Amino acid sequence: MNNIRRKELAGIQSRLEDLKGELETLRDEEQEYLDVMPESIQGGDKGQAAEDAVSRMEDAISSMEDAVSSVEEAAI
Repeated sequence: MNNIRRKELAGIQSRLEDLKGELETLRDEEQEYLDVMPESIQGGDKGQAAEDAVSRMEDAISSMEDAVSSVEEAAI
């Protein structure tokens, strides 16, 4: 692989890491929202929706970590 493509991959990796950080922030905010929610609401639709959102964001974060690793390996 030439240096130009390596630099392009490094840029992609950096953007993925930035997006992952943004997603982690949103996940943390949603988790905080869920944590301060009264127990009676946590067990209802709003609580379940918040739990689902946190879980899906965690899945997305994991996928982004895999993508970052794959891009890093491609640049070798």
